[in-house]
Amino acid sequence: MSYDYVIVGGGSGGATLAARLSENPDVTVCLLEAGGDGKHLLIRTPAAVVAMMPGYGKISNWAFKTVPQKGLNGRRGYQPRGKALGGSSAINAMLYVRGHRGDYDGWAEQGCDGWDWDSVLPYFKKSQNNEDGDSEIHGGAGPLQVSHQKSPRPITRAFIDAATRLQHREVADFNSGDNEGVGLFQVTQFHDPARNGERCSAAAGYLHPVMERPNLTVITRAHATRLALDGKRATGVHYRQGKEDKHVSAKREVILCGGAFNSPQLLQLSGIGRPEDITPHGIEMVHELAGVGQNLSDHLDFTLGYKSKDTDNFGIGLTGTVNLVKHIMDWRRTGKGMMATPFAEGAAFLKTDPSLDYPDIQLHFVISVVDDHARKLHAGYGYSCHVCVLNPASRGSVTLASADPMAAPAIDPNYLAEDSDLRTLIKGAKMSREIMKTPPLAAYEHKELFGIRDGMSDADWEKIIRNRADTIYHPVGTCKMGIDDTAVVDPQLRVHGMQGLRVVDASVMPSVVSGNTNAPTIMIAERAADLIKAETAEAVAA
Repeated sequence: MSYDYVIVGGGSGGATLAARLSENPDVTVCLLEAGGDGKHLLIRTPAAVVAMMPGYGKISNWAFKTVPQKGLNGRRGYQPRGKALGGSSAINAMLYVRGHRGDYDGWAEQGCDGWDWDSVLPYFKKSQNNEDGDSEIHGGAGPLQVSHQKSPRPITRAFIDAATRLQHREVADFNSGDNEGVGLFQVTQFHDPARNGERCSAAAGYLHPVMERPNLTVITRAHATRLALDGKRATGVHYRQGKEDKHVSAKREVILCGGAFNSPQLLQLSGIGRPEDITPHGIEMVHELAGVGQNLSDHLDFTLGYKSKDTDNFGIGLTGTVNLVKHIMDWRRTGKGMMATPFAEGAAFLKTDPSLDYPDIQLHFVISVVDDHARKLHAGYGYSCHVCVLNPASRGSVTLASADPMAAPAIDPNYLAEDSDLRTLIKGAKMSREIMKTPPLAAYEHKELFGIRDGMSDADWEKIIRNRADTIYHPVGTCKMGIDDTAVVDPQLRVHGMQGLRVVDASVMPSVVSGNTNAPTIMIAERAADLIKAETAEAVAA
C-alpha cells in the first residue's frame, strides 16, 4: 500500500500528527504502532498506572533497561516507555507541564528559529481543551483535555502548606512560562461528562475520535524494522506484524515518532548515523550523521519515602483492600475519588541557588510509598517525594545492541557524569527533606525510609543517591534539532542530508525542558503539522 505520509509510532507525537495531517481529506496518512489500540481499562483508569509502570508482563510498556551506569554504582536503570496508541501518555502520571519559557528561548538561541516561548505558546494553546477555558496562556477548544485534579488528598495540601511555611510561594498554574513555586499539578484527564475522570492520552484526545476517517489508516502491532530508502530519500517503511514482514510506501514523507529511544534506533538500523554505531553490526552505511543517538538527556530522580498511619492514600493493607471496590465504583459513577488520582499530586519547582534565572529542581509529591518504580512494594501506607535535576549537564547515548530490529537498543543516559548534577541533586534532596519535616506535613510521618536520617553529610547523601537514584521518565535529545554539526534535524524537523524524512517526537529537543515532557512533545507535533501542511500547500501551488 502507498500513502502520502507514513508515521512510525503512535505515541504523543505520532497520534497528534496523524490526527492533524489527516484533517486534509486530499492527503492519505498511515500510522504504524508497535503496541495495541490504547483503549483498555488499565489505560483509561488513572490509578491503574501502578499496574503498568513497573513493567511486569510489559502491559503497554516497552520496559527498557539501561546499560550499567558508572555514576549509579554499576546499576542498570529502568526506562518504562508506553507501547500502545498514545505512547507514554497512556501509562504516565498524566501531568500537564510545559516547562519554563527560558527552555524554549534557549532552543532559539541555539539556532532553532521559531521555537522560542512566544512562538510555541500558540501550539500549546491549540492542543488544549483546558477545564478553565480560553485565556492568554491556555486553550479551551483543542483535543487534549486538561483538568484540575479531581480529588487531591489532604496530605497533598499539607505538603503545599509545609512548603509555603518555608517561604516557597504557592502558585495555581505552573504553565505560564514561569513555573517557580509549589502547588497542584494539572492533569491530562477528561472533564467532559461522558468520560469524566478518565485518562486523556494523546490517542484518546486526538486519534481515537478520528479513526474512521477514510484517508487515515492505523496499523497496530506493527513493529518498524527499517526504512525503505532510494539513495538518500525515504520511500517507505518495512515492518513486522506477528511473524510476517510487510512494507508500506510513502509518496511524500516518512515521519519518525518513536521517541528518544526508538527513533534513533530505527535510523541506525537503516544505515543513518555514526559509522561506529552501525557498521560493526553488519549494516551498510547510507548517510553519515554524527548526532544520531547522541545528546541523550534525562531527568535523574531521587526519592524520599515515609511510612504513615494515615490510610487516606494508596497503600497495601486491609483498609485499602476493603475500600478498593468502593473507590472503583465512585470513580465510575462520578469520575472522582482515589481511582482518579495521578499519584503525583503535589508539585514544586525550586531554585537551589537564589541567583539562578529559573528553577533547577522539580519535586513530585506522591500519595504512596514509591520504591524502585513501584517494583518493590511496602506493606502499609505512606507517601513519597521525588526530586530531580531539571537542567542536567550529563549527556548519554542510544546505540544498537544488535542488528536485530526486535532487540531493545543500548540505552546509556550516562547519569552523574558531570559532578554539577550530583551537587544539585544533593542540594535538592536536602531542600525536599526540609519540606517533609515541616508542619503540617511532618504530622503524617510514622517512619522515614531508605536509610535517610538526620545529620547526613554530603558524602552520605552521595552514597545513597548513587545507590538509589534513577529516571523520572523524561528522555530527550537523541535526534536533536539545530544547525550545528551534531544536529540531526533542522528547525523544520527534517533530517539533515536526507529527503522525505522527518522526526517529530521528544528526541528532537536540543535539551530537556524544565519539567515533564509530554505536553511539550504534543506541542512539537502540533507545530510540525503546520510546517508540513505549509510545505504541502506550497508544493501543490507550484
